[in-house]
Amino acid sequence: MLSVNQSRLISFEYMHPRYWPAWIGVALLRLICLMPLRIRWRCGSLIGRLGFLLAKKRRHIVSRNIDLCFPKFSKAEKHQLVRDNFLSSGISIIETALAWFGRTEDFIDIVDIDGLEVLREAKSQGRGVMLLGVHLSTLDFCGAALAYHQPFDVMYRKNKNSLFQAIMTYGRERNFNSAIERNNIRGVIKRLKQGGIVWYGPDQDYGHKHSVFADFFGLPTATLTATPRIIRITESPIVVFTHYRDLTKGRYRINLQRLSANYPTGEDGADALLINQVVEQAIRQAPEQYWWLHRRFKTRPNGESNWY
Repeated sequence: MLSVNQSRLISFEYMHPRYWPAWIGVALLRLICLMPLRIRWRCGSLIGRLGFLLAKKRRHIVSRNIDLCFPKFSKAEKHQLVRDNFLSSGISIIETALAWFGRTEDFIDIVDIDGLEVLREAKSQGRGVMLLGVHLSTLDFCGAALAYHQPFDVMYRKNKNSLFQAIMTYGRERNFNSAIERNNIRGVIKRLKQGGIVWYGPDQDYGHKHSVFADFFGLPTATLTATPRIIRITESPIVVFTHYRDLTKGRYRINLQRLSANYPTGEDGADALLINQVVEQAIRQAPEQYWWLHRRFKTRPNGESNWY
């Protein structure tokens, strides 16, 4: 019997000719996923190169973010980091397709996990656990690998394209307990109170209403105030989840660590700064693997012009 999400995916609506290019793309991705690791990475790099050449608007966003965050880099170093970021993003498309459509058992042996016992110890306390995440390009791939050992829920941003949304939902609900829409904070709190583990990414711009400004790479950055509020309500421990691709070794690495500082402090500015420092530290380990494609500095303090 088909699952609900499988039924959605083969809905007659998506057989319309306007969706055929997307289905062709999905078929090509699934074909690439059958190839050896190094070939998958080469194919992903090619996608990234095409994106670098053709996606001028996104290239501008990535370039602007890197200019702002790495002001001491030379022009050549910045250009190389922008290029490498597109290559990493291209590879992540292949990795995500493999996570959504493939079997975790087929790639789990190339993923090393450091700190799994930390997550399980936090879970054993009898409360929910916030899996504090960073939008690194290996997110869905390494998320699926971690969920193979320790199931958890994820948050997501709804896609405007209904077919892509159906594919995303199908892929993520294959690997995770459930997928919670990013604005559904009540849903996050409910799952944590039920004792679940929830992946939560605080490193995106949600606008003035839900944020305070705190330094991120030395820049005043709109940072969510919901994070400490959720922890105060649920009393959930926080485990920081980072993950990287090692092109030299041909492996992936997952790191799990307890948030060691006294958090939350009760002061929104201090709490926001602490989270930004955690995210920044994770990015600096492999800056080319971060999602610089989003406008992290979109919201500015009153009176400042748009940085993009």
